[in-house]
Amino acid sequence: MKIIQWILIALIFLSPYKANASRDSDSYDGNIFPIYAGNGAIVPPQTSLQESFKNKRVAVLFFYLDDSSDSKAMAPIISGLDLIWRNNIDIIALTTDELQDKEKSDLRIEPNFYWNGLIPQTIILSSDGDVKFDKNGMINIDELNKVIGELKGIDIEDTTFSVESFNEYNSIISEKKNKNKN
Repeated sequence: MKIIQWILIALIFLSPYKANASRDSDSYDGNIFPIYAGNGAIVPPQTSLQESFKNKRVAVLFFYLDDSSDSKAMAPIISGLDLIWRNNIDIIALTTDELQDKEKSDLRIEPNFYWNGLIPQTIILSSDGDVKFDKNGMINIDELNKVIGELKGIDIEDTTFSVESFNEYNSIISEKKNKNKN
């Protein structure tokens, strides 16, 4: 029996197949937030949209698929928002797998009320539940920060952020203050 165990262990370690993950392909590599954004705490969401409305908090809805290269590229930006605004907003990142066959909801407290069927989709809702931002595809983090800053009453005009990849899989958010401001 021990010989069989050793053979199985040897086969696992000597296997010619490598685990391949690629941010630029539409392949399924697993949950995109721990792999490409270094932040697995975003999913599952810490709060629901209904709780966010009840608590009068700004909410960022992010609709994605784990096997979408565009969603993989947006993951570090959403993770950056979590890093910058962690205690001030609710980030609700939802995979659209469960929404594919559902009928669009008529209730504003349901995420599929806002989903337009395309991914990635980023929506920012005010504390009153009004849509203040709704775009598909890649979005600059400064654009999102500007909207959130306005909703939170914080002037962030003199600060810009950039997403910098330090390897193929993870990124870091950097803050740069504009020194040209009078």
